[in-house]
Amino acid sequence: MIKLKWTILFIILITVSGCSEFALLMSGSSIAVSQNAYVKAYNGMDVLTIMATEKDIKRHLYEKGKEHVQTLTRIAND
Repeated sequence: MIKLKWTILFIILITVSGCSEFALLMSGSSIAVSQNAYVKAYNGMDVLTIMATEKDIKRHLYEKGKEHVQTLTRIAND
């Protein structure tokens, strides 16, 4: 049994070590690990934003945009 576990672990490590990028799915948001510095910076800021406000950056932009559209629509109708 232990020998089987070690064999499976060894095969997984050999398979995964050849990959240069991974994708992790976490509770509705996705984090792609990449070599690009901009992606790393955005993901870091997104994680900090989620920790501070429990909303990601996209949700903040969506809500603010929706508020602005409603304001502009209200102004145009008056």
